[in-house]
Amino acid sequence: MPSRRTSWRRRSAAALTSLALLTGGGALAAAGQLATAPPALALDNGLAVTPQMGFNNWNSTHCRAEFNEAMVKGIADLFVTKGLKAAGYQYVNLDDCWALPNRDSSGNLVPDPVRFPNGIKAVADYVHGKGLKFGIYSSAGSKTCDVQGFPGGLGHEQQDANLWASWGVDYLKYDNCNNQGVDVLTRYTAMRDALKATGRPILYSICEWGSSQPWNWAQPVGNSWRTTGDIGDSWSSMLGIAHANQPLAPYARVGAWNDPDMLEVGNGGMTDTEYRTHFSLWAEMAAPLLIGSDLRSASQATLDILTNSDVIAVDQDPLGRQGTVVSSSGGKVVMSKPLADGSRAVTLTNENASTATVSTTVQDLGIGGAASYAVKDLWTKAGSSTTGAVSASVPAHGTVMLRITPGNPVPPPSGLSRLSDLTWNSAVNGWGPVERDRSNGESTAGDGRTLAIRGTQYGKGLGVHAQSDITYHLGGTCKNLGVDVGVDDEVNGNGSVVFQIYRDGTKVADSGVLTGKDPAKHLSADLTGGTKLRLVVTDGGNGINYDHADWANPKLACGDGPSAGTRALSDLSWTSAVSGWGPVERDRSNGEQPAGDGRTLTVQGAPYAKGLGVHAYSEVSYYLGGTCTGLGTDVGVDDESTSKGSVVFQIYRDTTKVADSGVLTFNDAAKHLTADLTGGYELRLVVTDGGDGATSDHADWAAPQLTCS
Repeated sequence: MPSRRTSWRRRSAAALTSLALLTGGGALAAAGQLATAPPALALDNGLAVTPQMGFNNWNSTHCRAEFNEAMVKGIADLFVTKGLKAAGYQYVNLDDCWALPNRDSSGNLVPDPVRFPNGIKAVADYVHGKGLKFGIYSSAGSKTCDVQGFPGGLGHEQQDANLWASWGVDYLKYDNCNNQGVDVLTRYTAMRDALKATGRPILYSICEWGSSQPWNWAQPVGNSWRTTGDIGDSWSSMLGIAHANQPLAPYARVGAWNDPDMLEVGNGGMTDTEYRTHFSLWAEMAAPLLIGSDLRSASQATLDILTNSDVIAVDQDPLGRQGTVVSSSGGKVVMSKPLADGSRAVTLTNENASTATVSTTVQDLGIGGAASYAVKDLWTKAGSSTTGAVSASVPAHGTVMLRITPGNPVPPPSGLSRLSDLTWNSAVNGWGPVERDRSNGESTAGDGRTLAIRGTQYGKGLGVHAQSDITYHLGGTCKNLGVDVGVDDEVNGNGSVVFQIYRDGTKVADSGVLTGKDPAKHLSADLTGGTKLRLVVTDGGNGINYDHADWANPKLACGDGPSAGTRALSDLSWTSAVSGWGPVERDRSNGEQPAGDGRTLTVQGAPYAKGLGVHAYSEVSYYLGGTCTGLGTDVGVDDESTSKGSVVFQIYRDTTKVADSGVLTFNDAAKHLTADLTGGYELRLVVTDGGDGATSDHADWAAPQLTCS
């Protein structure tokens, strides 16, 4: 199993390979310089709480003469008359070529008087008059990216920011050309600080093409950052950019977004089916939605795509999660995006040249726990339902986009359950899917290994990667969760995380920071009366590298325990029972073979009518429900062992050993044990061999009496 950093570099290399194909490789020179810098909090400027929506002229006009004041004003008019403003689009943005090639004598940028005869402020005022916002373009270098060489912002950051603010600019796209070798973080931070100093709220869109892996450093610098080179109006370009952007989902958050570049919808290089895929994937990836087509000539089909309110709602969902790939095989790709109302947005994409069926399940999508699920097709608007299977016939290069909403969730069964055996309601994970009974291998389902924390292995549990959030429905019937937590051994002592358990909105357990060098820590959480259980793993303050986290042997206690009074334990139903030879026997000794082959329980000639006959190694568990107070029992080696056998009896209340017999042999009389079970949720009766192997280790829990209140 590769380390977190090794696999991270492998993913980064894949993303940069895609970038090289898109940019000719020239953007890779600085790659890796900031590869291990931890993600930080998002830029706190109150903007881009959801991904920005608007228009940019570049994809449709480049620097041609039709890019001018009349066009920009016309776009603002169409935002209103064609329903784009109502659909959520608000920014009307200029790209390169708006200025003259030289600054004036005071060092200020000068708008091109041919393109913008009334200046930029007049255009901004016009846009504002429509109830919209206005954006502008520059580059973090000495010149912008167009071959004509318009002046960039390097060394003029505050002067330019002040000028833009005086014009009423609301948005800056800041490119990466002609940067004179100045450190990328220095250049982009300088403009961030300059924008802030103006006192005007200006959305800051970083456009350095993913060359220095901005997802690692740009969260506190800008509101969005380009992850790839420029998009082209073709299926191959659009799809390649989607592939490069998809693995970066863990880095997106409210106020800080991965930007796979502007929309090509309507520019003519793709079919409407392909454009619907383009728009669907951008919405699923919580990407900025910046129209790149000339709306003055847009077809109704283009406008229908751009104003699809259901798809836009996925992009603008306030939870702020980027969708992730849950399966990809043979050109059939499924993505799942958690939404604030508990539903999931799902894209079923067929990248092939002929129609194909794309399928998944609600469990694979990260939701579950309900008897049925409402399904809405966001393009056809058709409604349906499912009990778990999700499948559609998808045309070539098409995408079926669904919103899947769970019905009433089903509460856990009464008794003690392992969480990994239950169906969660939702699951979000930093890398790869949440794994059941395996560690998080970061990529595909099942690529982890046995859960292990500092050498201790666990057969049951959940393997996750920070940031992770798993929700279970409790229905008000559950009482307690007990679980060991820690960083999995597969990261070789690296990683640092924090485990938190929430009952509804109340945090009821917190591990503090645990590193890959710490032993497992046991958490116990009071869930009494709660309707929802949330298991949250955050990074420990050092970023998300290596943060493979284990919820190990999580036991959920729900419902009432045994009825009040004192009862023979063998009359109650156990939760689980394991015996070294043959089954655990009720009121009979362990005959080693089929059920019922033993005889009356007898220790040194004393018979017992009630009890449990077992063979080392044995473990029998009962659910207590927190209401039982004590157990009294005689213990010893059964006479059927015929002069052999030595064992140790141990009683556990949850994870605490509350009684121990020491070694008892065939020659010893029965020993009486008492155990305080007050407040416990699980009773475990354990029998181990006495140190000489398990031969003839027939052991009796004789006349065990359980007292509950």
